[in-house]
Amino acid sequence: MTNNINTLPRSDDVVIVGGGLAGLFCALKLAPRPVILISAAPLGQGASSAWAQGGIAAAMAEGDTPEAHAADTVAVGGGIVDEAVALGIAREAAPRIHDLLAYGVPFDRDLEGRLAVGREAAHSARRIVHVRGDGAGAAIIAALSEAVRRTPSIRLIEGFVAEALLTEDGAVAGLRLREAGDAAAQPILLAARMVVLATGGIGHLYAVTTNPREASGSGLAIAARAGAVIADPEFVQFHPTAIMVGRDPAPLATEALRGEGATLINGRGERFMAARHPLAELAPRDIVARGVFAEISAGRGAFLDARQALGARFADRFPTVHASCIAAGIEPATQAIPIAPAAHYHMGGIAVDDRGRSSIDGLWAGGEVSSTGAHGANRLASNSLLEAVVYAARIADDIAGRTTPSPAR
Repeated sequence: MTNNINTLPRSDDVVIVGGGLAGLFCALKLAPRPVILISAAPLGQGASSAWAQGGIAAAMAEGDTPEAHAADTVAVGGGIVDEAVALGIAREAAPRIHDLLAYGVPFDRDLEGRLAVGREAAHSARRIVHVRGDGAGAAIIAALSEAVRRTPSIRLIEGFVAEALLTEDGAVAGLRLREAGDAAAQPILLAARMVVLATGGIGHLYAVTTNPREASGSGLAIAARAGAVIADPEFVQFHPTAIMVGRDPAPLATEALRGEGATLINGRGERFMAARHPLAELAPRDIVARGVFAEISAGRGAFLDARQALGARFADRFPTVHASCIAAGIEPATQAIPIAPAAHYHMGGIAVDDRGRSSIDGLWAGGEVSSTGAHGANRLASNSLLEAVVYAARIADDIAGRTTPSPAR
């Protein structure tokens, strides 16, 4: 249900800021409890999760286990992953995938009707569930947006940003909102004692990013200004294979391409990752990003080569990447794709506990704006969407039945 913001009651409704995966999923999980969902862009737009190509990591295939998934997560995190958090998220993956299926997400299936799984860098097994190869994010956001619009307990406010978090006696008291893109607009104060921030990352603080323009760090900033504890803000992940065709944001060439055998070459046609790591192109993202950067800095350039691995099958297997390439005059079936690292994901954020509670009473955070301890210094591929749905569900459970917020820790 969409409402004009000026007609909203100032009530005890839960207010969720952010129209990406964490915000939408949390709102749906809270139903039928009244929720006000504030989105800066029209629903389905402006969310990094809508652009996610690879999919969601979930140990659901025969022979795979949540323990193995958690071990892979810990192995790439630079020594600072909270192992209990990683294992908890991995163990909740399967029920959250089934939730998404129930909301209408059309995950790919194999010929026997089982969920199809792909492999991405630093995963020890094929465990990435996807939609049409590289369309998971868009399909998930489309399905959840439709579910939100038909849920009467959710009041949707589009085109407004939260520019301040209001507190009183150390607890959340409300938000100051302003119409997106209009700095001169009169601010609107919305009283609220329970706020969930799901505002995404900080990509547009960088010159080259794969993130939508709305990923400006605004949610992190308003929480910090209100006194929330911030954890690991220095850890920013660069995706190693942004397509360098002069666009901002830079289109992304999903890691799943390398999982299907695409290689990284320089301008001389030489593969360069095998000399840097035993997993070569499937090494952790930070290692691959440094390898790509080194080739570019040396003047040799860097390219993603799927000609042998995919060739004519490229368009069918990875239609989103194919469309980005064709729009730039590149035919990836017959040409190598020019690439460079780009700011992609913020591992740091608002520090939260295992229920998504921040250090401010009445403030929860989920998705990329939060720091759960799951990623350490380097996120494992396709763990971001998983973390978003796991913590969105936990936040909804924590809020359920509450009339007033209670201390975070």
